[in-house]
Amino acid sequence: MKPHKLLFATGVAICLSLQIYAQQITGNMLKDWERAKEYTKEYLDVMPDKSYDLKPTPEMRSFAEQMLHLAEANYGFAAAASGSTLPGKPGDMEKNSDKSKAAVTKTVMDSYDYVMDKIKGLTDAQLAEKIKVFGRFEMTRGEALNKDFEHQTHHRGQTTVYIRLAGAKPPQEKLF
Repeated sequence: MKPHKLLFATGVAICLSLQIYAQQITGNMLKDWERAKEYTKEYLDVMPDKSYDLKPTPEMRSFAEQMLHLAEANYGFAAAASGSTLPGKPGDMEKNSDKSKAAVTKTVMDSYDYVMDKIKGLTDAQLAEKIKVFGRFEMTRGEALNKDFEHQTHHRGQTTVYIRLAGAKPPQEKLF
C-alpha cells in the first residue's frame, strides 16, 4: 500500500475509533441515568403518601422538597450542559404547592427524561467543550452532567433516612 493511502486509512480508523469511543461514553452515561431514574422511582414509590411532608428536623427540607430539589438541579445542570434555557425559574419546583406523591413523582421522573434527552442531543465534541455552569463554575459539558449525577445521588441518598423515619424500608442499592 502506498504511504499516503496507508496514512489515510490509519486516519479513518482513528476517527472511527474515537467516534465509537464517544458513543460508548454517551451510551454508558445514558445507562447510568436510566438506572438512576429507576432507582429514584423506587424511592418515590416506597415512601408512604402521608410521609411526603416528613422533615427529620424543622429546618430541613421535607421528603417532597428534597426530591423536587433533586429534579430542579437535574433541569438546571442539563440545561447548562446542553446550552438550553432552563424551564421555569430557579427555586420554583421546590416551592411548588402540590407536594403530593403523584405530583412529585411526575416532576422527578420528567426531570430524568429531560437530562437523558439533553445527553442524546450532545456530540462527543460538545461534551468536551468548556462552559460556565450557573455563571460561576468553569467545566466541560460532560463534567457538568457528571456533577448533576453526583448531586442527584447525594440527595436521593439523604432521603434514605426519611424513608426509615416513615417506617418503610429503603430500596436495595442499584449499582449495576
